[in-house]
Amino acid sequence: MAGVETAYVSRMSSARATLLFNVNVAWFFTSHRLPVARAALNAGFDVHVAADIESEEEVSAITDHGITFHRVRISRGGLSPPRDLRYLRDVSEVIRRVRPDILHNVTVKPVVYGSVAARILRVPSIVNAISGLGYSFSGERSRRLVAHLVSVAYRFALRGRSTTVIFQNGDDMEAFISEGIIERGQAVMIRGSGADLKEFSYSTETAGKLKVVLPARMLREKGVVEFAEAAESLRRAGWDADFILAGRSDDANPGSLSLEELDRLQKETGVRWVGHVSDMPELFRTAHVVCLPSYREGLPKALIEACATGRPIVTTDVPGCREVVIDGLNGLLVKPRAVASLARALERLLADRDLRATMGKAGRLRAETEFGLESVVRQTLELYGRMLR
Repeated sequence: MAGVETAYVSRMSSARATLLFNVNVAWFFTSHRLPVARAALNAGFDVHVAADIESEEEVSAITDHGITFHRVRISRGGLSPPRDLRYLRDVSEVIRRVRPDILHNVTVKPVVYGSVAARILRVPSIVNAISGLGYSFSGERSRRLVAHLVSVAYRFALRGRSTTVIFQNGDDMEAFISEGIIERGQAVMIRGSGADLKEFSYSTETAGKLKVVLPARMLREKGVVEFAEAAESLRRAGWDADFILAGRSDDANPGSLSLEELDRLQKETGVRWVGHVSDMPELFRTAHVVCLPSYREGLPKALIEACATGRPIVTTDVPGCREVVIDGLNGLLVKPRAVASLARALERLLADRDLRATMGKAGRLRAETEFGLESVVRQTLELYGRMLR
């Protein structure tokens, strides 16, 4: 990406600009925003990150790249006024010390509280990344009040000409505009976090027992339970395949399945939970089908990485997922929460090796033309450049 960074540097002012990322937790930053931060460093920015951590190793994964890290504790498990006010205070203190030219907020609470703090402290430019509407907007009746409160908070936080809002899919963008949360001129579309097309290189499927992988955090709204039930249905129908849940449990998220629930799913349905996987390219290389029956997404990074590897996908016809998969081309779309439909789609791919190969090649082409990491980095750096100018 040196060409992207060099082109950007030529347009920067002579003064060294300061960029502060404000994210809920450090592992999410390294997974989804580190390539942009490294490119910004190479383009001449002084780069800082404010986030909470789950382990000390997360800090070195950031600072080893020359990025300054500031720990800010956050309550990710829903609304908690006392903790949220402390978070607002702590984020404000980091902003006051760093004095960023650009503040880039990612995920709900950093977007809301970071934007409020930035306006009070007169940060020149604010970038807010809406990486999906998440838990609160997944459709459960019990969450409608939370969704309403989040919408009100967004409307308050995102106003102002100094604020630009990045969306990953058109559904979310149009929803924010039609609800009057933002003006159309504030919106920018950058489709996801991008896939490293060299790291996730194309490969034909491996021989051996068929393997279906669900790559996600173990959240109900990722469709984990429906996946397990579909796997059980296919096993009863005689399919001898491995059905793998690959992702961490997230106790801080109210939608997370407990360890007891995951253990029960494994015993009752025959799925296998392998937890966090550090080598995702190898996971996809050994898979035959990738599945994400989510209720709603921004634009799932795992699916575009599966595309890049050349794996056919079964996912839901919901915002975010349908941006990655064209039904019948590089995968199959099913209705959310529909176990029988999900099982039929998985069976169709398990039964047809040629179809898997054809869809895998189409997926790789989509990754190359639409979801490459270099494109995401270039668009983000160009946005920073426009804001500085």
